[in-house]
Amino acid sequence: MVNLVTLLVLWFSVICTIYNVKLMVHGSARSESTRFYDFKVQTKRVAKLCNSKDIVTVNGMFPGPVVYAQEDDRIIVKVTNETPFNVTIHWHGIRQRRSCWYDGPSYITQCPIQAGQSFTYNFTVENQKGTFFWHAHVSWLRGTVHGAMVVYPKNMVPLPFKIPYQEQIIILGNLQGGSLCLNSVLHVVCCELIRIIAGEYWLQDLQQIEHSTLVSGGAPPKADAYTINSHPGPNYNCSINDVYQLNVIQGKTYLLRLINAGLNTENFFAIANHNVTIVEADGEYTKPFATDMVMLGPGQTLNVLVSADQPVGKYSMVVAPYKSGRIVKYQNVSAIAYFNYIGAASDSSYLPAKLPKLDDKLAVKRFMDGLRSLNLANVFKEIDKNIFITIGLNVQKCHSKTPKQNCQAMNNGVLTASMNNISFVHPSISILEAYYKKINGSYTEDFPDAPSKFYDFVNGAPNNIPYDTESLNGTRTKVLEYGTKVQLILQNTGTVNIENHPIHIHGYSFYVVGYGTGNYDPLAAQFNLVDPPYMNTIGVPVGGWAAVRFVADNPGVWYMHCHIDIHQSWGLGMVFIVKNGKGDLESLPHPPPDLPPC
Repeated sequence: MVNLVTLLVLWFSVICTIYNVKLMVHGSARSESTRFYDFKVQTKRVAKLCNSKDIVTVNGMFPGPVVYAQEDDRIIVKVTNETPFNVTIHWHGIRQRRSCWYDGPSYITQCPIQAGQSFTYNFTVENQKGTFFWHAHVSWLRGTVHGAMVVYPKNMVPLPFKIPYQEQIIILGNLQGGSLCLNSVLHVVCCELIRIIAGEYWLQDLQQIEHSTLVSGGAPPKADAYTINSHPGPNYNCSINDVYQLNVIQGKTYLLRLINAGLNTENFFAIANHNVTIVEADGEYTKPFATDMVMLGPGQTLNVLVSADQPVGKYSMVVAPYKSGRIVKYQNVSAIAYFNYIGAASDSSYLPAKLPKLDDKLAVKRFMDGLRSLNLANVFKEIDKNIFITIGLNVQKCHSKTPKQNCQAMNNGVLTASMNNISFVHPSISILEAYYKKINGSYTEDFPDAPSKFYDFVNGAPNNIPYDTESLNGTRTKVLEYGTKVQLILQNTGTVNIENHPIHIHGYSFYVVGYGTGNYDPLAAQFNLVDPPYMNTIGVPVGGWAAVRFVADNPGVWYMHCHIDIHQSWGLGMVFIVKNGKGDLESLPHPPPDLPPC
C-alpha cells in the first residue's frame, strides 16, 4: 500500500510539472506561504464564429493562468504590459486587508500599467478560501483578460461537504476553466486537465465597442455569442463542431466552480435532468441548497456539486441570459455544451436543458432565497451609518453639434447611470494616491447619505426624458471612520429602465440581510440576521431593493460599482474612503515603490 501511495504521488507530481501547476497537498505538513506568478499582458490571435481577431491576453492564454493558493498565503504577481493598451489587474473578492494599493481598479487605487511598464501585486488572502477570479479593471479589457483564482483551506482543515471525485472550473464570460483531479485517499489537488468556458463573445474589438458606444450616447450592441469553454456550441453559425464536451463517470460526484466573468449579461446556467447543490457563494460556504438552475451576475461565483446519477447518455449544459431589463437587447441564442457520460454513443443526440422563462424574476428570487450562510452569522444589530443609495440609468440632454452621431438615446438624449443621481467620473490620478498624498482637486468628500428627494422610485420615477432624468456628474466619495458599522440600502429605480444590478464592493464582503420588491419600507422590510449569505457582489432585484451590512475596518479607498460594464462606463459607481484606526495594524501602509505613474 505504501508503494502504491508513493507511485501515485510521483505520478501526480509529474503530471502537474508538465502542466506547470504547483502541487498542493491537503492533510500533510507541506504548505508554501508565498506563491509567485509572472503575468505578461500580450495580444493573441484567435478564431471564432468564422472570423479571427487579435485579443488581449495574459501569457498568451485565453483565459489567463489559474492562480492557486491556500488560506492565508501571500500572493506575488508581477504584471508586465507588452501591449499598447493601459491595463490593471483586480483580484475580485479578495478583501485586501491593509493592501489597498494592490486592489487594482484604474484611477481608484492605482494609475494603469502603461505600455512597456510593469507592476508587482503583493497581497495576502487573509482568512479567505474558495472560488474567486482576477480580471483587468481598465475599459472593457476584462472581456478577455481574466482568470480563475482558487484558494484552498489550510492543511488539515476539512471541507464541509463530501470530497468530490473531480472538480471543474466553469467560467461564464469567455474564460476557460480547468479540471482538478482529486484523490479521496491522498486528498491531492492536482493540475488543470480539462477546460470549460461559458460567457460572451464579440467579433468586434471590445475597447472599440466601449468607445463607440460612449461616443454614440446610446446602448451597446448585444454579444455575438455566448460560449462554454470558449465554444459557442451547435446553435451558432460555423460552430456545429465548436462545442465542448465534459466526460463524466456514472455514479461520481463533481464540484463545479462557476464564475461569471462576462461583461454585460447576467446568466442562467443549468444541466439537463441534473440538479446542482450550492455549497459556496462568493468564496463563503453556504448551507447545501439543491436547485435545477442558478443565476449569476457578472462578478459572482458559486461552487456547486453535481452527481452523475442519470442514465448513461449525453446531456446539455446551457448558458442563457437573464433578461431583467425591459429595453435591453440580449443575444437570444444560448450556448450549449455536452455533459457526456462515458459509455454513451458518440453520435447520440443530446437531451436539452430546461430553463425558466428568461425574464422570470420569481425564479431568480427562489434561487436567492436558498442562499444561507453555513453557520450562524455575527451580524451587528446597532448601526452607526445608514446610507440609502438609489441605482439606475439616466438620460442627459444632448449638447453635441452632431446629435445624430452622439445623441442616440431615447428622445435624442445621452445615456448615463448613477447612484443617488450622481454619475461617477474617473479622475486623472488615482483617488488613493490623491488621498494619501493630500492632493486636492481630484475628488470631493460629499457623496450624500440619501437621494435629494424621495418618491415612488419604482413606479413613479421621472419619465420626461431627458429633462427629468438628468444626473449630476462628479467624483464624489463617502468618508467613513475606522470601525463604522455600515448599513447600505440599495434601491433600484424605474428611471429609464428597471433591471437587475450586480453591485460589487471592493475591499469588503458583506451580509445580505434583506431584499425585496418595490420601494424599501423600513417598517415592512424583513431582515435575516441569523444566517444571511456573506457576499461581495449582490444582484439588486428588478424594481426592488437590497440591504447589506459591513464593518468599515479596512483602511483605504474602495470602489463600489455595478459589475455590468456598460453601467460602470456610464457612471454607476461611487467610492468609500475608510480612515485609519489606531496603530500600524489599523492603518494604510506606504505606497509600493513601483506604483505606476499617471
